[in-house]
Amino acid sequence: MASLLNCSPSRVSAGCPVIVQLKGNIMYRLCIAILLLASVGFPHAEEKVAGPSVQITPQLRERISIEPVESLQLSDTLRLPGRVALDEHRVARIGPSISGRVVDIRAFVGRDVKKGEVLAMLNSTELSNAQASYLKAKTQVGLMRLTVERARRLFNEGIISEVTLREREAGLAEAEVELRALADQLGIMGMSEQAIQKLTDTGQINSMTPVTATLTGTVIERKISVGTIAEISDELFTVADLSRVWVAAEAPEQDAHVVQVGSRVEAIIPALPRQHYVGKIVFIADTVKPETRTVTMRMEVENPQRAIKPEMLADLVINRRTEQALSVPARAVLREGDRDHVFVELAKDRFELRPVSLDADRYGRRRVWAGLKEGDRIVVEGAFHLNNVRNLKELE
Repeated sequence: MASLLNCSPSRVSAGCPVIVQLKGNIMYRLCIAILLLASVGFPHAEEKVAGPSVQITPQLRERISIEPVESLQLSDTLRLPGRVALDEHRVARIGPSISGRVVDIRAFVGRDVKKGEVLAMLNSTELSNAQASYLKAKTQVGLMRLTVERARRLFNEGIISEVTLREREAGLAEAEVELRALADQLGIMGMSEQAIQKLTDTGQINSMTPVTATLTGTVIERKISVGTIAEISDELFTVADLSRVWVAAEAPEQDAHVVQVGSRVEAIIPALPRQHYVGKIVFIADTVKPETRTVTMRMEVENPQRAIKPEMLADLVINRRTEQALSVPARAVLREGDRDHVFVELAKDRFELRPVSLDADRYGRRRVWAGLKEGDRIVVEGAFHLNNVRNLKELE
């Protein structure tokens, strides 16, 4: 075998002694294969495959920034997407107390109104008929009183019996009950006590009835125009007090237990980036929505300047605990395959793409679970460009 190994490929054709002996049998081809492999060479077991690192140029270095991995105070925060909603305790949906035709509108969307202020005027034949019935009942009561007074004189003179007197008095009582019922009906139809008294004193029928605000606030919706017929079931105006609003959010059912009614939370509204609003949870639903598997919760926020508008997008932020932990900026993380990676500086202008285990993004930072240690220098800005260079070199 030693003489076989000493035969180089160049000596095969010249006639190696061993080859000559094997020539003509099946071992000849095997020897040729062994000699060819010996000429190519075997890979050394101690050689290591190069890792995913890259050497950068001075031009590329100007486009990246490097920061050390630090241990910071991190909050375990629950951030729930939501929106701004009206405080339903401060909303009035106003409709007419009687059917009628709209003849005048005095309040428009965006106007501030006070409780009791007239928003619109209706002309109602139903109201005029009710007033006529009231006046008839009032006249009837007057006649019945005269009848009772006459019956009392006749009874005192012995002309009529006590039974007859009591019948006259019962008739008066019934007429008075009917008059009071008609007066209450006028009040339900929207007439004030002063208006009813004026009707009683003057006897003049007025078919105009006002639609008044039942809450001090801002008109945020109007659904009528002049000439339309308004029914009792219609909502003509919506008035809201916007000095306090809700931020409503949906919490996943597995996280709903961390919040209690009365808990202080924070609201972040993207449309108002310089403002953070602190309030308390005023409502947590007792049931889970089967479609989304979430629980509705609401936060109460003071809005004295009315900068917060209903239907604005908002995030409800709930801080659960704070602890010291390693973290990296979220913008430094690259997603390769199904894992997160960061570029770690190995030496001057040389970087390694290292897989890491990270937590979810919280306020632009991600907690480090594995893959990095404190003091490691990582690429924060320009990791994308650096990864393009690495991919190009791998292709080459």
